[in-house]
Amino acid sequence: MNSIERLSKLIQESVASWELPNSPENLYDPLRYFLTIGGKRMRPVLTLMGAELFGGKAESAIHAALGVELFHNFTLIHDDIMDEAPLRRSKTTVHTQWNQNIAILSGDVLMVKAYQEICKQEAQHLPELMRVFNKTAIEVCEGQQMDMDFEDRNNVTIEEYVEMIRLKTSVLLGGALEMGAIVSGASLSDRELLYTFGQELGLAFQIKDDYLDLYGDPEKFGKQIGGDVIANKKTLLYLLALENSTEEQLESFRILEKEQNLEAKVKSVRTLFDELNIPAKAQEYMDAHFSKGMDALMQISVSKEQKTDLIDLSNYLMAREN
Repeated sequence: MNSIERLSKLIQESVASWELPNSPENLYDPLRYFLTIGGKRMRPVLTLMGAELFGGKAESAIHAALGVELFHNFTLIHDDIMDEAPLRRSKTTVHTQWNQNIAILSGDVLMVKAYQEICKQEAQHLPELMRVFNKTAIEVCEGQQMDMDFEDRNNVTIEEYVEMIRLKTSVLLGGALEMGAIVSGASLSDRELLYTFGQELGLAFQIKDDYLDLYGDPEKFGKQIGGDVIANKKTLLYLLALENSTEEQLESFRILEKEQNLEAKVKSVRTLFDELNIPAKAQEYMDAHFSKGMDALMQISVSKEQKTDLIDLSNYLMAREN
């Protein structure tokens, strides 16, 4: 994990040195606040790893990595508004600390700043970098819209859910890795394999996130436990529960969706999930996507030793508790 810590430190130092204007305060103060409250910085680290995998230096892809990080933070600020989330990384969300209008506008600025950072990369790489970034950014928005649409539907399938999280979460991991590979001049076939690795790892990562949302330790998870249950989100756990429920259990779910006592609601849903062995069923999906990702990684035409950092990071992400 030494390499991961080294790359994380490089990202942290770059973010810390990033200067924002002092005025208007209500535009830039929320960004200073949000960019300094932590986070794993996983996506920009993946960009740097993508560059190093093919023999490049991490510093050569730092602007692409910062662009990925700024874009990711833009999506988080806006997602928190849409989800009416009170906490992010154990801290008050921007729209709660200030207000929704300020959060929307501050998030918009981050999106523009993401483009500015990526455009600092070498000119010969920009067409491909922008193609991958733009495609990824659109797909993330598509995934978020699907997620919101699902809130009003009672017939969401597991296949639709997996496609939604692929777009909302996984493509950014794949895109982050591929952008690093572009900077280092990797072949198209290797870039595609690396993208597949990131996408499948992202699917496993999101399923793990769904699990932690209900079963995580509140002190470690950094977000409200049971937030998906409270919002009646159609997560994989929820859809697996519906698929495996008796009529009596289905009726219980319908009643719980209208429960006003949120603490009781979360506790009751968790009890139902336990009865249906949902954590183990979700683990099977997680393991399947993780395996597909590792298969793609092993096919990339560099030595296994060069893949060690990505293997270590993958194992770390699957073992995480936050």
